Amino acid sequence: MKAKLMEAMQRFSKAMFIPVLILPIAGILIALGNLLTNPKLLETVPLMNNPVTTGFGSILAGSLVSILGNLGLIFCVGITVGLARKEKPVAGFTALLGYLVFVHAMNKFMELSGRLVEAESLQGTGQTLVLGVQILDMGVFLGIILGIVTAFIHNRWIDTEFKGAFQIYGGSRFVFILLIPTVVLLAGVLMYIWPFFQSGIHSLGTLIQRSGSFGIFLYGALERLLIPTGLHHLVYTPFLYTSLGGVAEVGGQIYEGARNIYYAEIANPGVTRLSESVIWDARGISKMFGLIGACLAMYHTAKPENKAKAKAVLLPAAFTSFIAGVTEPIEFSFMFVAPLLFAVHAVFSGLSMVVLNLLDVRAIGPNGMIDFLLYNLPLGIQKTGWPLYVLVGLLFFVIYYVVFRFLIVKFNFQTIGREEKGQEVRLYSKKDYQEKKKRNREEGQASKETSDVAGVIVRALGGAENIQTVTNCYTRLRLTLVHPEKVDETVLKNETGASGVIIRDQNVQVVYGLQVTNIRKAVDRYLGRAGQE
Repeated sequence: MKAKLMEAMQRFSKAMFIPVLILPIAGILIALGNLLTNPKLLETVPLMNNPVTTGFGSILAGSLVSILGNLGLIFCVGITVGLARKEKPVAGFTALLGYLVFVHAMNKFMELSGRLVEAESLQGTGQTLVLGVQILDMGVFLGIILGIVTAFIHNRWIDTEFKGAFQIYGGSRFVFILLIPTVVLLAGVLMYIWPFFQSGIHSLGTLIQRSGSFGIFLYGALERLLIPTGLHHLVYTPFLYTSLGGVAEVGGQIYEGARNIYYAEIANPGVTRLSESVIWDARGISKMFGLIGACLAMYHTAKPENKAKAKAVLLPAAFTSFIAGVTEPIEFSFMFVAPLLFAVHAVFSGLSMVVLNLLDVRAIGPNGMIDFLLYNLPLGIQKTGWPLYVLVGLLFFVIYYVVFRFLIVKFNFQTIGREEKGQEVRLYSKKDYQEKKKRNREEGQASKETSDVAGVIVRALGGAENIQTVTNCYTRLRLTLVHPEKVDETVLKNETGASGVIIRDQNVQVVYGLQVTNIRKAVDRYLGRAGQE
């Protein structure tokens, strides 16, 4: 039961990546639109103050904010596609149809039972407009529920075929036939029970928010601690896109979730100060500053003969974390060889968010310096207080450096550059891999092309017959294996450039960093599963 539960959570976490990774693009474009209409910028650069530039900025920000009002639909389709084992495009289209059926079915149920509220504003009534249809306000949970239900029906019956005159109703058509009564019945049931969930979610959100600094610390620490399991997305997603992260009225509309509120506020020129809910999205201190201090500590504590190697490995990893917020290559370099350092890192991550909240800082940098510059500078100091964010970051840079250096020396942790003779504890960069290819050619071995690397990966995972599913997230190749004990971690790290391998029951994650998408595609082609999970 534990293994099945973990596998289900892993699959759901992977599926959440589809909508979650797309939404920040909308946020960046909203920030760009806000920049093009920023009064201070227009005063400083008069050339920008023209109808074309400001008009484009207004259209860009105004049109993309509409995405925030349809997150239920986005999550419904995204999760269905992520959970579908085959024919993913068909699954996504079916999810869209099911979503439309559900919305109108619930509206009719509420109309017939006299539950529709007649008011100029639906704020505080527990009801809202979804695609112009009045139903219970389920927020992003509606998309999550329908995505799971649709994916289950799709996976269970997509291969169903009939003979004779009924064969036209097989496959995806049969899935939709089953989905219609399911979502209609679900709409009727949720009409009665969802108000209780609404009350529970509201109470939980209130409890967390009233927990003050402790709640913020727990959130920030857990988000890091769950990285080895791959379930950390399940911690921050509810806060970013549901009422757990706050509820606010912006420009006459109600928004739920820290990220949604933030996007709405930065696009609204009438907002002079961002609300405190954005603190749930202020996870960038450890990424942009803290781990850089940790890297410097590992470099300074490396053995003299290994300094050059440590620098070559840590410098690109630190740069990627600072610029793009990709931290796993650094974290995996000490996560298993020095778990205490990882625990300290999680504590500092939570504390940094507490400090930002105490100082009333509203700046964010969830994905590194690029996000920080795009989101905060155009808004100005009054709206975000971004200079204090930088000062707090520099403070934690020093704290990370001092504490990591002390602990590494005190406990003689085998971090980068401190490995014993004959033992390698390192990140494998692209340069390392290219040098290995050169050595292979010199020894008369065939050059390792991408497909060959995929073959090495598959063999290190126990062979094609041992691999049930293959997916990927932002930095990890995620697999379900029949016999996980067959995994050869040494080959994965030394010959394919993996910086970490995590095995939890039948779920295996191999960390490759930003090149993971190309690696996943190569593995799919090698297995003959291109286009499938």
